[in-house]
Amino acid sequence: MESNQLGQRIRKLRQKIGLSQDDFARKADVAYTTLTKIETSVIKKPSVFVVSKIAKALNVAIEDLIK
Repeated sequence: MESNQLGQRIRKLRQKIGLSQDDFARKADVAYTTLTKIETSVIKKPSVFVVSKIAKALNVAIEDLIK
């Protein structure tokens, strides 16, 4: 997986469900700054724990985010 694809995929799915970064960060129980850094590829390899929370909030499998 290219380093920026995870962030782009998360952003696309988040926008599809109509949530702002702030609202989504709350729903996923991750720090807003962490979410924005992942979406902008400042954080290229977030922890499995964080990706798991994001996937759950998006209602998708972790595998679908990281493929």
